[in-house]
Amino acid sequence: MSSQWTLTDALSAVDAEAWSGTRFGAVGLLQPEREGRVRFDIHTPAAIASSVLDVAQLQPGGALERLRSMWQLGPVERTPVGIEGAELYAARRQAPLESDDVRALVGLARRVEDVWKDGEPPADRVHRLTRAESVAEALPTLSASLDIREVFGQLSATARRVLPHDFATVFAIFGDRRRVRMHALSLPAGVTVPDEVDNPYPTAMTEGWIFAIHHDLSLHPVEYVGITAALGLRSSIRIPIVLDGVVSAGVNFSAFEPNQYTTADVPVARRIADYITLALSHQRLAEDARDAASLRVRAANTELLDQLLTKLSDAGELPDIFDGISAIAQRVLPHDILGLPVLLPGGTRARIYARSGGNALPVPDEFDLSLDAYGAGWEFDLNDDIQVHPGPRDEQVAKLGCRSVLRVPVRIEGKFAAALAFLSMAPAVYSQADVPIARRMADRIALLLARERGLAALRRADEAAARAAKLEARVRALTEELDARTGYRRVVGASPVWKQVVTQAAQVAPTDTTVLLLGESGTGKEVVARLIHRGSARADGPFVALNCAALPEQLLEAELFGYERGAFTGAAQSKPGQLEQAGGGTLFLDEVGEMSPQVQAKFLRVLQEKEFQRLGGTRVLRTDVRVVAATNRDLQQAMSRGQFREDLYYRLNVFAIRLPPLRDRSDDVLPLSEVFLAEYGRSLGRPPSGISKEARTRLKDYRWPGNVRELRNILERAAILCDGGLITPEHLAIVAAPAVPPPVVERPQAAAEAVGQPVPGMLPPPLSGDLAAVERAMIEQALHTARFNKSKAAAALGLTRAQLYVRMRKHGLE
Repeated sequence: MSSQWTLTDALSAVDAEAWSGTRFGAVGLLQPEREGRVRFDIHTPAAIASSVLDVAQLQPGGALERLRSMWQLGPVERTPVGIEGAELYAARRQAPLESDDVRALVGLARRVEDVWKDGEPPADRVHRLTRAESVAEALPTLSASLDIREVFGQLSATARRVLPHDFATVFAIFGDRRRVRMHALSLPAGVTVPDEVDNPYPTAMTEGWIFAIHHDLSLHPVEYVGITAALGLRSSIRIPIVLDGVVSAGVNFSAFEPNQYTTADVPVARRIADYITLALSHQRLAEDARDAASLRVRAANTELLDQLLTKLSDAGELPDIFDGISAIAQRVLPHDILGLPVLLPGGTRARIYARSGGNALPVPDEFDLSLDAYGAGWEFDLNDDIQVHPGPRDEQVAKLGCRSVLRVPVRIEGKFAAALAFLSMAPAVYSQADVPIARRMADRIALLLARERGLAALRRADEAAARAAKLEARVRALTEELDARTGYRRVVGASPVWKQVVTQAAQVAPTDTTVLLLGESGTGKEVVARLIHRGSARADGPFVALNCAALPEQLLEAELFGYERGAFTGAAQSKPGQLEQAGGGTLFLDEVGEMSPQVQAKFLRVLQEKEFQRLGGTRVLRTDVRVVAATNRDLQQAMSRGQFREDLYYRLNVFAIRLPPLRDRSDDVLPLSEVFLAEYGRSLGRPPSGISKEARTRLKDYRWPGNVRELRNILERAAILCDGGLITPEHLAIVAAPAVPPPVVERPQAAAEAVGQPVPGMLPPPLSGDLAAVERAMIEQALHTARFNKSKAAAALGLTRAQLYVRMRKHGLE
C-alpha cells in the first residue's frame, strides 16, 4: 500500500450518503501516544479534530462515555469508534446498541475498507492474492479430518510460509462473549498458554470485529497486559471466525518483532481463517452426527434400562437386586462401583444401603455426612478426577482410589434421602450427557426406597398394634384382677337407698369438695370413693388409699406426710408421703376416726392451707389433692369424748354421704352375689353353676353384720366347696338370722376393760385351757359381739386397733 494512503484518507473519501446510513454524529480514531494515553481524532464529513486523552476517560462514566467502539479496521493502534449524536445520547444514555446500529456501522466500516483497498497499488494487490492462493494446499488435509486439532501442526506450517509468525492460536469465544478458550497451533519451545482467559474487549466490538493488526502490543492500552504480550510477543494479526452468522472464534498470528504485519496480510490471514471456518463447520457437523447417533443409542439403552428396572423392581428388596441394577447400568454408564448411601435419622451420618463392585476395597458401612455439602439445590456431581480436584463430597470415595465420579441425589417427597454414585478408577469417564440417565435411575430407586420404607412402616405399625393389643389385654386382666380385689368399678345395686348414695356421689364428683363417707365396716365406702374419683376432673390423676387404723401413730404420720433422711432411726433416705403421691388426684383416708390428735392437727392444716411439712423437714410443701374420708365411728360422740378434733370434723363433713348396711338393701344381695360369683369363675378351674333356691333364701334372710365384705367372703368359700355345682345352704357359712340384731356396744364399761373380765353381751371365756386359748376365745367373742367391727372389738377388749391386729395374726383370726 502507498505510504500516502492512510485510514484517515479512506474515512474522508466516504461520501455523505454512507454517513447518512448510521445513527452516529461522528466517527473517531483512537491511537496510542504512550502508556495510559491515547490520541483521539474525531472525523466527520466536514472536519477532523484531534486531542490527547487518558485511557480512563474511555471507561464508563468518563469524559467520552458516548463512544461506541464497533469495529476494528486496520491497525488496532488506530481503532475506529462511533460517536452518538447529542439527541440520541440524551434519549438513550447508556442503553445497549440495537442490531440496526450494528449493521449500519459495519456497513460503514466495509465501505471505508473498500475505499481504502481502492488506493492499494496493483503490484501489492497481485502479491497479496498470490499468497492467499498458496494457502489452498492445506484444504485437502482439512477436509479429510474430522477434528481440526489433529492438523494444527500442518496448518501452522502451511501458514508460516505465507504469513511468518512465531506464535499461532485458534481461540473460541463463549460465555456471553466474556471468555476465550485457547487452542495452540504453534508455540515457541518451552512456552505454555492457559486454557481459558477473560475477553478484554466489549461485546459490541466483538460482534462488529473485522480484523485487528497490532504493531506493538507493549504500547496498546489494552493488550500490553494480555497473555500475548506477557510471552514477549510484540506484533500480531487477528481474524474472526464466523459460524452461523455469529463471531464465535478467531485465529491469531504473532511475532516477537514489532511492525511485522500490515493490511496487506489481512487477505492472507482471512483466507486461512476461512479454511479453519470450513474445517470447524465440518467438525461441528461430524460431532452433531456423532451426538445424534449417540443420543439414539442412549435413548434405546435408556428405554431398555427402564424396562429391565421395572422388572427388577418386582423381584425383591433393593439390596438383593442391586447387583442386577448395576449390571443393567453398565450398558449405558460403565462403572467399577455403584453405591447407594442412605441418610440416617438425625442427618449427620449415612449408611451404605446397597453396593455393587469394589468388594475388595475397604468401603465403610457407615460414615459421617455433612448436610451442608448436600444443599437443597444440589442436582448432581460430575468430577473427571477426584484425585486431582476432590470435591466436598468426595472424601470417602477418594480414599478408595477412584478417579471419575457421577453422583445424583435420590429424593423422597422432595427431601434428600440418599445418593446414587457411579465410581470409576479411570479419569474422565462421565460427561454432562450421562446426567439424565443417572437421574432416571435415581428416580426409579427413589420409588423402590419409598416402597420399602412404606412396607417397613406397615410392619412396624402391625408389630406396634400387636404389642399394644397384648399390653391392652394384660392391662385389662390386671385391672379386672385389681377390681376384684378392691371392689373398683363394682357399683352394684338397685335398691332405693343405694340409688340415693350413687346419686349423691354423682352430684359431688365433678367438684373438688371434700367428701365424708359414713357407714358400718364393709358397706363399700372405698367403692363409692373410687366412683367419685372416676367422675371428677381428676380421673386421670392417681387414686391413693390409706387406712389410718392399720398403722401406728408415728408410722401413719410418716406415711401420710413423708419424711426426710435421718428423721428417725432407719430413715436412710427421703421418701415422699401419700399427700405428694396423690398430687393432682384423690386421697382416700379410710378409718379417719382412728387418727391420733397429733396427726389430726397436722392434717387440718393440709385441708385449710394445702400446705404441709415432711417428718423431720423444714421445707413447706404444697399439694393439689382432693380428700375423700371414710369412717365407721360416730365422730360426734368421739368429739364429745375429746377423741376427735371438732375443727377437723367440720372440715371433713362438707358433703357427707351415709352408706346403708346390707341388711337395709336386701334387694341387692342377689345381684351382688351374681357379680361376685362371676369374678370367682374367672379364677377357679370349675366355677359354680349357680345358687340354689334355698341358698338364695338363706342369703336374703341373713342380717349380714359384716355387710358386703362378709357376703363376698362367704360366697368365695361356697364357690370353692361346691366344686362347680350349685351352691346350696350347706356351702354357706351362715346360720339363721337372729330375730333382733345384737346391740352395738360403743365402749365397754370401765369394769369390763380388764383382760379376762367378761363384757356384757359376751359369752364367758372357757374355764379351762391355757392362756392363749382364753385370749383367742375372748377375741373371737369380742369380734362377734362387735359384728366384726375391729375398732369396737379393740375398744371392748381395752386394746388399740393395732394391738388387736397383732393378736389376731397371732391366733390366725385374720
